[in-house]
Order: sequence, then C-alpha cells, then structure tokens
Amino acid sequence: MVFSWDIGVQWQIEADTANASEVEVRFIEASPARTRVELEHRHIDRHGPGWESLAEGVGNDQGWPLYLDRYAALFD
Repeated sequence: MVFSWDIGVQWQIEADTANASEVEVRFIEASPARTRVELEHRHIDRHGPGWESLAEGVGNDQGWPLYLDRYAALFD
C-alpha cells in the first residue's frame, strides 16, 4: 500500500502535492501464522525547508514506531 504524506513541516495539510512525501507499507508473509510489516517513508526532503524536523518527528518514539507497535499489539 502506498500513500502520499500531505502533512507539511508545520504539521498542517500540504495542498501542493509536489511538496508531499510518500509512505509505503508492505505486508510480507513470514510464515502461515505470521506477517512482517515494513514501513518506508521516503522523499521527505520534498517538504522543503525544515524537512529534517518532519523526518525526526515521524521517526522518533512518538512517530511511526509508536503506531507500528500499537498495530502489532492488536494481534498479540
């Protein structure tokens, strides 16, 4: 699954799609009873000046890792 990340460096909706990054989520069968989930957030630099803070925000403990952990907890 791939979707655009239309939230800018000020954490507001980004109207210009040229300034959006891209998120890909892959579901990979690890065994008949297990699925590995991989998430790649790419092209964050398209958000322009300040993109580094956006990358830090989605990559820190309150960003993608938190939501991937919450997703995994649904299936424990």
